[in-house]
Order: sequence, then structure tokens, then C-alpha cells
Amino acid sequence: MTADPDLLDELLRLAAAGGVEAEVSADPAGARARWSAAPLVLVGTDQAVPCLRARLPRRRRLILVGSGDVADPAFNVADLIGAANVAVLPAAEPWIVDQLTAEDRPTPSTDGRTLAVIGGRGGAGASILAAGLATTAVRSGYRTLLIDADPLGGGLDLVLGWEQVGGLRWPALAGADGRVDPPTLLGALPHRGDLVLLSFDRDELPGVPIEAMAATLDAARRGRDVIVADLPRQLDDAAILALQAAERTLLVVPAELRATASAARTAATVAAHCENIAVVVRGPAPGRLKAREIARALGLPLAGTLRPETAVCQGIERGTAPTADGKGALADLCRRLVDDLMGTDRKAAVA
Repeated sequence: MTADPDLLDELLRLAAAGGVEAEVSADPAGARARWSAAPLVLVGTDQAVPCLRARLPRRRRLILVGSGDVADPAFNVADLIGAANVAVLPAAEPWIVDQLTAEDRPTPSTDGRTLAVIGGRGGAGASILAAGLATTAVRSGYRTLLIDADPLGGGLDLVLGWEQVGGLRWPALAGADGRVDPPTLLGALPHRGDLVLLSFDRDELPGVPIEAMAATLDAARRGRDVIVADLPRQLDDAAILALQAAERTLLVVPAELRATASAARTAATVAAHCENIAVVVRGPAPGRLKAREIARALGLPLAGTLRPETAVCQGIERGTAPTADGKGALADLCRRLVDDLMGTDRKAAVA
């Protein structure tokens, strides 16, 4: 990560000498999506302070790299951003090549797979789908975190019937950063069994602090199997961070012409941050629009369809989470989507 062209040339030369592939980002915003999974991160001294301000999660292998006379402020920031070493070129060139070719690179974790859910328009039913996915993931044996990142969504705690469950909400995490211990953070949030929820405090209506989202995603990747994020249509920095971390984004679209037109604009915005987008079409279809026609119009694959289920709405009013009993069309769809996310073939497993 560097915007210094001379330093970049030197680092790419060392990567080529070590026979390793290097991915380049000019700043922390471009590096966020790959930050935690990369086996090794080299941060140029020109990006040390921006890296600190961005509050990227702390990670195991991070080297701060400069050339010639490295300014003292870079050394001062090294510990704050979690750099284990400061390397000065050209003297440190052989050592950097050794680090690039080291055999003890940690294998990127496959735990904590993230699924983002976003409505193609207001009232599309994204929150119900997100809650159903989280509940289904727990029923399937996965430790799950459900993230409510839509401040105008009404509250996933209400959808789950958890408004009286104690634990920290978004405002309490405003100062969180990558130094937060994952078990401590997850244990402080509202939880029942293997399902953990991060939602809003009804007394306040803040945006989601990006540093809190970064710390939460980092903790969840290490402490949960499934992360489901319910995101706002108007993307803020925290929602963009969640999209960048997601293996897949589900766009929920009511089977209506105007909803499809609105979803097209939302899909274009989401596509800038997550390439794997699929459509879930929610009925009824007043104009008899077919789900595949809507997906084709949006140029996206169809992940599934939802039909109205009175029992789901009645259950939410009584404080029962969607798919809690594992029955119905929503539960069936959620099981399939969770299996797809986790790479599970249920038919093969049954056989």
C-alpha cells in the first residue's frame, strides 16, 4: 500500500525477485477488502498516517517500508498501526525478499463468510430476509452474527423479538478499533445461543461508525462462521466496507416495474464494491412480472423468489423470528442460500 511511485517500483521489483504475486493499493480505502486475508502487507511510510486514521484492523504480518531517510513520525506510527517491523530500503532488501518468500505464511481463513442483503427499494423485505438467513444459519449449526447497518430500517432486534435482550449497540462501539479482542466484543453484544446481533439504540439514530464496522467484521471473521449484514440503500462508508467484505450480495426486489427500475440504480451502486450480486424477487406480482424477467432486466442472476407468508408476519408481531420453526417458503430459500454461501451440498450430505 503506497502512493509513492518510486517506492512502489522497488517493492514490485522485490516481489518479482521472490517470485510472488503482489496486489497494489494506493491508500487504505483500496486495501480494506483484502487487508485481513492477505498473507503479508507492506505499507509505505507515505501511507502510515492515513492507515492509522482509517483504523484498519490489526493483523499479524504487517511491515512498514520506507527508503532513504525515513522520517521520525513514521517510526512513531508503526506500533499504532500494528507494524511488527520498519524496513528501510535499500539496506532491508534481502530481508524483505525473505519475508515475501517465507514458508510460514498463514493461510487465509475461510471462516466468517459474509452475506450482504440490501433492498432494491424501500420496504422490499430485506430485513426479514436477513433475519431469516441468520436464524437459518444457526439452525444449520453455524455460529452467526447478524449486523443491522440500516439506521432507517426499523431495527432487526424487533424483527427477531430481541428488543429486551441486553448488550451493546452501535453507539457503544463508536471508539472500537482493531485492537478489540474478538471474543470480548462478540460476548458483549445481544446474543441467544449461537446467534449474535449488532443493532441500533432506539434512543439515538447515528450512522454506523466505520471503525466500529471494521472492528466488528474483523472479530466476526475470527469468531463466527456466518455474518449476515442488512445494509441501507444509501451506502455510507460502513456499508461500503461490509460490501467489500461480502462473498455475495443479495438484492431484494419486489415484483413491480417501479421497484425494478429503482433496483437497477441500487445494483449499479453495489456493483462498484461487490461483484457477486444476485436477485431475490418478492411477490406478489400485480402486473404479473416474472422473477426471471426481473433478473434479466437487471442483468443479474436470480437467487430465488419469495411469496407472501402470513405466518411470518404474524410471528414477527408476536416476537417470533422469521424461519424460527424451519418451515415455509422463506425457510426453504434461506436454507439454500446458506448452503450456497458455505459450499454445502445437502443432497450429497444426505446421500
